[in-house]
Amino acid sequence: QVQLVESGGGLVQAGGSLRLSCAASGRTFSSYAMGWFRQAPGKEREFVAGINKSGSSTRYADSVKGRFTISRDNAKNTVYLQMNSLKPEDTAVYYCAGAFQRFVVVVPTAEYDYWGQGTQVTVSS
Repeated sequence: QVQLVESGGGLVQAGGSLRLSCAASGRTFSSYAMGWFRQAPGKEREFVAGINKSGSSTRYADSVKGRFTISRDNAKNTVYLQMNSLKPEDTAVYYCAGAFQRFVVVVPTAEYDYWGQGTQVTVSS
């Protein structure tokens, strides 16, 4: 079992940057494919970015490709989401999630086993 805690959210102007972190408890972090999702008010939770267990493979939603970068440090049990060139439509609660013993990048929400509590990102125009 793993517990996930997100941090780094906040209020930023359009065009700005934020770096989200997700710290995982437990000694098996490297056994999890990790992902970042977001949910805006009145909308469904959507996939933003994912990374496989080793960090060798990543995948992004078209809406963030070229602006966001997912990475992980297995020695620090942490996954990151660097968000650049932020837009007002990026405003949402951002969640990290873990999928146990998945060798590839996982996209579907239902295939993730553990979720963090979320961190709010607000981008002002």
